[in-house]
Amino acid sequence: MNGGPSGFNNAPVTRSFIVASAIFTVFSGIQGGAHKLGFSYQDVYQKVNFLKILESAFAFSSTPELMFGLYMLYYFRVFERQIGSNKYSVFILFSSMTSIICEVLALALLKDTSLKFTPGPYGLIFASFIPFYLDIPVSTKIRVFGVQFSDKSFIYLAGLQLLLSSWKRSIYPGICGFVAGSLYRMNFFYIRKAKFPEFISSFFARLSWPSIGRMPATSTRNAMGSMPSYAVRPVEPNYPAPVPSTPEPLEASIATLVSMGFDRSSARQALIQARNDVNVATNILLESQSL
Repeated sequence: MNGGPSGFNNAPVTRSFIVASAIFTVFSGIQGGAHKLGFSYQDVYQKVNFLKILESAFAFSSTPELMFGLYMLYYFRVFERQIGSNKYSVFILFSSMTSIICEVLALALLKDTSLKFTPGPYGLIFASFIPFYLDIPVSTKIRVFGVQFSDKSFIYLAGLQLLLSSWKRSIYPGICGFVAGSLYRMNFFYIRKAKFPEFISSFFARLSWPSIGRMPATSTRNAMGSMPSYAVRPVEPNYPAPVPSTPEPLEASIATLVSMGFDRSSARQALIQARNDVNVATNILLESQSL
């Protein structure tokens, strides 16, 4: 099972977050500070270290956690394609901040000075399991040795592996992530209506993908200069061929919507109505489901 078409098409914020998480993890490992990541009761209530808390929200402490974590973040890019980059940026910020607040409160209640929560974007990862469970349908089921599995089973198993990777050090951040995802789902403080300005998603799009602009004029002139010249004959005017008003949807766009759980026929009709704009088509499908 994957999150739709491969790559980060229509998911620039996810790509930027994954790159940032990988960079933080690698730099921490090179500097020998991976074991120092994660915050404890002392870091919050005795000797406040905001930088350590912030860094612990991005960097993983071990290679297995990094592999499982980045894989799930990569799969969950389907939610950015579903709600758009602006609203997904709000989801990342809300789930991360809410999870950190929840962890701080948990440390206050436990008052265990030996407990240090494992670092990494656990808040975002486990908050994403809420819409994953509720919104992503099961498309295939298989039976292995009498046990039934679905195409969502591997994601659940990867999440369980990450949740239990450091026992209670990782269980508490995972639970806080579930709480953050549930609050977002409940539209706490109308958070689901919030979104960042358009220029933020445009910034991530430019940051994540090399811009493909027009060919420079010099290159065009060089290319034209290298072409052989032919005698030009006047062409009799004729009427232009009629252009269809409803272009046929791209197969990749249909696949993107199908990966979100919509059926192929509805996805095709929505793309025709939205003139091949995936984000507009997604909104059309979501609005039709809410009617």
